[in-house]
Amino acid sequence: MAEHLTSIAINGMLGYGYPVASLHRGLEHGPDVLGVDAGSTDAGPFYLGHGLPLTAPRQIERDLRPAMLAAKKAKVPLIVGSAGFGGAKPHVELFLSIADRIAREEALRLRVAVIYADLDRAMVVDALVAGQVRPLAGAPALTQGAIKSCTQLVGQMGTAPLIAALDSGVDMIIAGRACDTAIYAAMPILRGFDHGLAIHMAKIMECGAQCGLPLAPNDCLMGVIKRDHFLIKTLHPERRVTPESVAAHSLYEQPDPYLIHEPEGTVDMRDSDFEQIDPFTVRVSGSKLSSPDGPTTIKMEGARLVGYRAVTIAGIRDPNVIANLDIVTKRAQEMAFSNLQGVSPSNVTINWRAYGRDAVLGQHEPDRQRAPHEVGLMIEAIAETQDLASTVLAMLRSSALHCPFEGRKTTAGNLAFPFSPSDLAGGPVYEFSAYHLMDVEDSAKLFKPQIMTLGLGA
Repeated sequence: MAEHLTSIAINGMLGYGYPVASLHRGLEHGPDVLGVDAGSTDAGPFYLGHGLPLTAPRQIERDLRPAMLAAKKAKVPLIVGSAGFGGAKPHVELFLSIADRIAREEALRLRVAVIYADLDRAMVVDALVAGQVRPLAGAPALTQGAIKSCTQLVGQMGTAPLIAALDSGVDMIIAGRACDTAIYAAMPILRGFDHGLAIHMAKIMECGAQCGLPLAPNDCLMGVIKRDHFLIKTLHPERRVTPESVAAHSLYEQPDPYLIHEPEGTVDMRDSDFEQIDPFTVRVSGSKLSSPDGPTTIKMEGARLVGYRAVTIAGIRDPNVIANLDIVTKRAQEMAFSNLQGVSPSNVTINWRAYGRDAVLGQHEPDRQRAPHEVGLMIEAIAETQDLASTVLAMLRSSALHCPFEGRKTTAGNLAFPFSPSDLAGGPVYEFSAYHLMDVEDSAKLFKPQIMTLGLGA
């Protein structure tokens, strides 16, 4: 086994941008693998459900091109996880088309492993019936109807499918929905390095230079794993890392500050040591992996269409309107539906959000009764068709604009609109219908790499 293995994270999210000079500095260290995460559920269910990326294709291409060229120059694999953002087949195929165009334009010929993450619905139903599915915290029990209603249904792959792809000697891996850590832990595990150290290092690298100071998901980061420790190193001359900043990112998105939960098991950081080597480098040791209790699981993510959205935004600065805002919104909704013949309120979702007062926390806002000097009111209607949502919104907007209340002086209107037309058609609305764990015997068999050629001669 080699004494060390060097990995470079391109950035924290493909499409966010990064200084290419940082990547070039990384190449001077002779990396063994380049990696980048390209997706998430952080932006909500729309992108998974509708099959579109959060970052525009031009952003993806801008970030991907220098990464592909760097990997080819260094003669090392490039691993992309959660390609296309949602990581379902439409996302992966959009990403493939971008990667193939780059390869052709740059006169590259690449042997690529494509790993789809889409789950067969019949298989998931069988697992549900067999009692092999359980909800994540806060999610409702999964039903067969929810499974079948998913427009996209994916599973988060761990390291096993990526290791299988790397073992076949490819130039690039384009993976569907994948655990962020799998991108950076797969190669060290394949090469025989300690699994606990590999996954802990991957956890820190998954967001690019987010552990740096100043923090930057839009910059590169380098990790060097050795037999009993690993090093985290920034690649920008104006960015630093400290034991505190690296330790802080170790517990990013984790419910326990001492434990990192991943498909491969749980990394215990209670004996981890973080040591400053130089202003750009922190040494980490002592992290240990324990095998998972019970069967191996994958996280399932599914989204379904629930309707169409229309929305408007208005400003309010009249203190009397602000003081009576609850009365205005309640009365306006009643007025609107009294004029919407044949439309039942039960068939439409209405949301009023008063930004500057309680739009984030709603009734839980502790300062809700403190009168702000101005409020931004967002009115949202969700219905089974775009036409119905837009019609309902139009009535809500006009009713709120002219709604009477005691002491009203603004007879010309309660609301000020920042743009015309005031109403926007928001398009399709999705919700997560699957956010659950499913027991699997062998994730490598569930997510099988498909080898293809991109670029010249493809």
